[in-house]
Amino acid sequence: MSTLTEAPPPLAPPAPEQKPPRGRGRLVPYWLLLPGILWLLVFFLMPMVYQASTSVQTGSLEEGYKVTWHFATYWDALAEYWPQFLRSVLYAGTATVLCLLLGYPLAYLIAFRAGRWRNVVLILVIAPFFTSFLIRTLAWKTILSDGGPVVGALNTLHVLDVTNWLGITAGDRVLATPLAVVCGLTYNFLPFMILPLYTSLERIDPRLHEAAGDLYARPSTTFRKVTFPLSMPGVVSGTLLTFIPASGDYVNAELLGSTDTRMVGNVIQTQFLRVLDYPTAAALSFILMAAILIMVTLYIRRSGTEDLV
Repeated sequence: MSTLTEAPPPLAPPAPEQKPPRGRGRLVPYWLLLPGILWLLVFFLMPMVYQASTSVQTGSLEEGYKVTWHFATYWDALAEYWPQFLRSVLYAGTATVLCLLLGYPLAYLIAFRAGRWRNVVLILVIAPFFTSFLIRTLAWKTILSDGGPVVGALNTLHVLDVTNWLGITAGDRVLATPLAVVCGLTYNFLPFMILPLYTSLERIDPRLHEAAGDLYARPSTTFRKVTFPLSMPGVVSGTLLTFIPASGDYVNAELLGSTDTRMVGNVIQTQFLRVLDYPTAAALSFILMAAILIMVTLYIRRSGTEDLV
């Protein structure tokens, strides 16, 4: 008995590919970027242009200011207020180094040793953000007051004698001294250092530490050769997020310092709101921005993380 083999049904022709409309498909990314571009245009670029034009104006508040392209305002402002510029860089740099020294061990602890308490510690790190920046600084004014426990402890340990010789305190007090300003900057911007460091450390594969141990590397060698190099993006990001706002800050120097600890942010605030010398204030703002931009660029290139620019 012969077996009849049925022929397979004919294959259906493939459906034609549906291509998206060329015009709409190409414009979608630009439409998505449009809100952000408009935001930057209105609230960043336009104020920058206005400030640039203000810095080259001459006149007075009564007579009005006119654009006369008076670029000598920049040189006059820098020649008069260069001590405040150097002081701002010194205070911000010192606070950044202290934040790195304090924040790196804590970020390391959260990333590798916190365990189930990791989220709790992270909440404690960001908890100060739930309080106003001004209130936190006023709290430090109370903590560092002349009759407070901090000054009493430092006097007992004779620490103020050393700091007086270094010129960072005055007599038996801490308030209204460079030490108070640096302490305020360090406290207020410490979370900006810890969070990028934790993010960078948390991404490191723990098996790399195990491999280093299998190769008989000491813990210090593992940290120097493995952990710290891999955490450099967090170090660079944290130092930038700390140094940039700290160098332009004026609240800490205003509340915790004195006339001898004024930073360039205090000068800009005074020129804008009290003296009403808008060209000088605008010129100082642009000089500060240019100085920070140059220092940040050199720092990033020096650290070998140009991809962060």
